[in-house]
Amino acid sequence: MTTPPTPQAPYQQQAQPYPQQPPAAQPIRQGAVTAHYASPIPQRRATLGDALASEWTKIRSVRSTMWTLGVMSALLLAIGLLSAIAVNASGMALNETPVLSFGFFGVLLGSICVITLGVMTIASEYGTGMIRTTLTACPSRARVLTAKAIVFFLLTFVITTVMTALVGVLQTAVLDGVEPSGGEWLRATVGVGLYIATLGLLSLAVGALIRHSAGAITIMIAVVLLPLVLAMFMFSQSLADVQQALFEYSIPSQLGAFYDASVAPSGPSGWEPLWIMLGVTAVAMAGAYTALDRRDV
Repeated sequence: MTTPPTPQAPYQQQAQPYPQQPPAAQPIRQGAVTAHYASPIPQRRATLGDALASEWTKIRSVRSTMWTLGVMSALLLAIGLLSAIAVNASGMALNETPVLSFGFFGVLLGSICVITLGVMTIASEYGTGMIRTTLTACPSRARVLTAKAIVFFLLTFVITTVMTALVGVLQTAVLDGVEPSGGEWLRATVGVGLYIATLGLLSLAVGALIRHSAGAITIMIAVVLLPLVLAMFMFSQSLADVQQALFEYSIPSQLGAFYDASVAPSGPSGWEPLWIMLGVTAVAMAGAYTALDRRDV
């Protein structure tokens, strides 16, 4: 005979006591004075120096800086030296042609690299969203743009000046021509470095206004090359004055003035192109400051 299974007692859920609400944290009072936490790290207000250190860390750690400035240096050195070697091999007399003027072609092509880096210095942060982190760490937008402008300008100026001086020394050693004067050396090195760095600063301002890398780079390349190209195809007599103005004030013509090899001999000469570029860049930077301060990121 099978023993019937013993019926199990029904499961009885034990009543769980309702957890009591923990008492609210109360500040620790020492006598009549409330004790607050004090950070062991020294605290101070952020300054422009902190923004400069941040921007220097960013610009030297990204690959675009190495590639753009590296390609620019290679173009300056290769084109400047090869043009000097080609002229020397051809036996062309350099009675009135400035020896340093053969560095113009490398600088003109290298300026495209500076334009690219100037735009990417700020526009790339809008593309990646890094600008939100930058402005969170430094809420002063004017300070951020000032730090970017200073770091970029000084870096570009130093590299361009060093490379143009090196190319000038090599061209002087290769070519048999009139020895450049001190003023010619100053314009072909420091003057060109200031002009190219200011042109890059204009690109940075356009990048801050457009906030799109490809669009800003396209606009700046058009600013550099389009006036001269348009002037070459203006055959109508009614456009003669416009054609002359484009020849005189195009960026290649202004850049050539530093080498005494301007496209239009009647255009700006000496240090005048630098003052023109400084004026245009100042207006663009003022617009960039206003746009950065009033627009959302």
